[in-house]
Amino acid sequence: MAKAQIAALIMLVTMVSTAMVSTYAYADGADPNWAQLNDNQRKVLAPLAAEWNSLRPWQREKMLDISRDFQSMNAQQQQRVQKRLTDWSKMTPFERENIRKKYQQFQSLSPEKRDELRKKWQAYQSLPEAQREKLRQQNPELDGVELDNQSSIH
Repeated sequence: MAKAQIAALIMLVTMVSTAMVSTYAYADGADPNWAQLNDNQRKVLAPLAAEWNSLRPWQREKMLDISRDFQSMNAQQQQRVQKRLTDWSKMTPFERENIRKKYQQFQSLSPEKRDELRKKWQAYQSLPEAQREKLRQQNPELDGVELDNQSSIH
C-alpha cells in the first residue's frame, strides 16, 4: 500500500509541477493580451491593436518576434514592416488565408522558380503605374502580392 501511495504522490507532484510550468510560461508573456505588451511592442504592433486579443497564440508569437527584431532594422525595413502590418490589419480573414496559401505555394517552389518569379516581380515593379494598373485589372488575383520572404506576415 505504501508503494502505491508514493507512486500516486509522485504522479500528483509531477502533474502539479507540469501545470505550474505551463501556467508560468503563459503568465510570463508567452501569450500576452494587448495591455500586457510594453510600450515598444504596442508602438510597432499598433495596426493590430483592435484585433490583438483575438489573435491565435502562434500569431501573437510571430508578431512579438517581429516587434523584437524591429529595433535592429534600418528605417526602410521598419517602414516596410509597418506598411505590411497596416495592410494585414485591413484584410478580411478570407484574404489573409489566401495570402498564406500563396506564400506557402511560393515557398514550396524550387529556388530557381522563386528567383524567376522575383525577377518578374521586379520587372513589374519597374513599370509605370498606368501599366501596372492595367495588369492588375487583367489579373486581379495578383493585386497586393509580394514575392519575397523578408519580414513577411503570414
